[in-house]
Amino acid sequence: MKRVDFGSEEEAIQKFGDGIFDAGQLASREKRIKKEQKAAKEAEATAASAGGVVSAGQLSFAASDNENQLFSLALLHGENLVPLSSLGHIKILRDNPKNDSNIVCNKKKCEVTIKFCVMPPSGDALDTTGAVAVEDGNETKLDVASIEGSKAMSKEIRLEEGTNYELWTQQLRMEAMSTSATTEQQQQDTAAAAPVAATADAADAADEKADDMVVTAFEVAGSIDYNKLIEQFGSKELTPYLLRRLENVTVKQGTVDRLHRFLRREIFFSHRDIEKICELLEGWYGVTPPPIDGDSHDVETTPAEKPTTPCPIYLYTGRGPSSAAMHLGHLVPFLFTAWLQKAFQCPLVIQMTDDEKFIFKGEYTSENSGDGTGANGLDPYRTGDNLDYFANLTTENAKDIIACDFIPEKTFLFSDLDYVGRMYPNIVRIWKAVTVNQVNGVFGFDSSANIGKTAFPAIQAAPSFGSSFPNVLGGSKGGVDAANPATLACLIPCAIDQDPYFRLTRDIAHKLVPSHHPLQGKPSLIHSKFFPPLQGAQGKMSSSDVNSAIFLTDSPEDIERKIKQHAFSGGQDTKKLQEELGANLEVDVSYQWLRFFLEDDDELARIGREYGSGSGEHWSTGKVKAKLVAVLKDLVEEHQMRRNAVTDEVVKQWMTERCIL
Repeated sequence: MKRVDFGSEEEAIQKFGDGIFDAGQLASREKRIKKEQKAAKEAEATAASAGGVVSAGQLSFAASDNENQLFSLALLHGENLVPLSSLGHIKILRDNPKNDSNIVCNKKKCEVTIKFCVMPPSGDALDTTGAVAVEDGNETKLDVASIEGSKAMSKEIRLEEGTNYELWTQQLRMEAMSTSATTEQQQQDTAAAAPVAATADAADAADEKADDMVVTAFEVAGSIDYNKLIEQFGSKELTPYLLRRLENVTVKQGTVDRLHRFLRREIFFSHRDIEKICELLEGWYGVTPPPIDGDSHDVETTPAEKPTTPCPIYLYTGRGPSSAAMHLGHLVPFLFTAWLQKAFQCPLVIQMTDDEKFIFKGEYTSENSGDGTGANGLDPYRTGDNLDYFANLTTENAKDIIACDFIPEKTFLFSDLDYVGRMYPNIVRIWKAVTVNQVNGVFGFDSSANIGKTAFPAIQAAPSFGSSFPNVLGGSKGGVDAANPATLACLIPCAIDQDPYFRLTRDIAHKLVPSHHPLQGKPSLIHSKFFPPLQGAQGKMSSSDVNSAIFLTDSPEDIERKIKQHAFSGGQDTKKLQEELGANLEVDVSYQWLRFFLEDDDELARIGREYGSGSGEHWSTGKVKAKLVAVLKDLVEEHQMRRNAVTDEVVKQWMTERCIL
């Protein structure tokens, strides 16, 4: 083990690059630098950016080819952390390979586990003006130039959930190429100097908007850069080839007519392990995947024989009941999940997190507590909180969810307040596997958070393990052989802001499943983009602003009024400019909403061409808004008709624990 001390953070970065940071440290550094730049205090900002004395730890180990490989430990910095330069000997624990430090490799990744003890310093304080190597307790002055930093952040030794080094280096190369190309173009074509400057200004403005982007499990704000989100979250792009594999196990098996419009239009755009879900379904149907270099006609052309065993996967989605009326943004994941269920012919569990909403938004008022008299017909023994309010919202929201046309016999809808007992063994296992620091780091909790907030992520994680549903996903039904719920793979369709819950889950999933689980217990995810509010195509729709959303209870008149008065337009200010320049489709809310809800691809493309060019039938904002109003009126009316047929008794049936294989 070697420790290299530097006099400043910038000196360490210059040697090792940004790869020395883990994802959390990199985000913290970026935020700090942005704040400094905005402070307009150049001298102080420069000093603060340099940071204090920092250290990088390098672990040298022999690879299979007998060549020494280097692995760099995380950089420590900040007022609340002790820099490694003030510590002494670091002893790596390696006596017991099973419990101490070890390296486990397979074809796809190499997991490095390092357990160590920090010994007291052996001498006087270190001179940190240069680089110092500390090896086996002996300190030696080093020439910084002699330190090898090229392998400090090697993609071969990073976990899938960590910083993606390959994407990072590719991004740097692309940025360098882009900068070089821009410079060359400016030198060759001076006449284009003004447009280039304007483009640069626009790029700066775009960067500034990207800097304002906030996507967490509890907040979505700013202009969303989805490519940047994929990088930050470490997920993968949903590629055309993966769509062909999905088509191979759905459309070509005769379960649905075509891929959902959300897939065709890249509204669901990111994933985790969807290729493994395809592999399981291909094995279930007995079909081969299409060739990578083929086209959509290279998939299976005739449906395979219907399998007699239960589907090897199940779907999991959910809803936090915070209001009696759901809006169109809430509808998006449920519409897609209903399509997936029909396409895969698989079971589905839907979690109603009424407990979460009370933990985060519940209130207690002593005046509401029962006084023992039962005055005004109220429960004399009631508490003063509003937990029952959120429990009642579960029933109302469940009616909207059931109206999304799921397969009743394959769907189990449950309230956490009612069903948590079945999941409790897995919840306890998750609590045991995850530290408070991990939860606080992912969700931003601090010591002021109530204990329910830090405990809840385990409750949302539990349904991603089939063993949480021993009766619902186990047993037999209709003569179908019994399934082992502990080995079922889970696919979760959700908006990408929910990904942090399941990144945490995936880190510890192997501890909750048998070793032969097809995904080692990790839930697979498929992420959607956010449904924009009426006021502008950024952030996501919210129930708190009634004029930012179309609710599923809105009348036709409400829908028309909200669209005409509040839907942000990307059209020009005058008819002349509109005919000359056309509309900006990227920011026009009416067009973006049509991308979500207009089924006909050809019609959508035609509207986009006409509106974007200011010509044809849909040349103006008014024409596009009128089309959207018609589409939404039909959608909401159909939904309301189905919802009206859902009684409290129907909800009870859907929430009854039963086998749904």
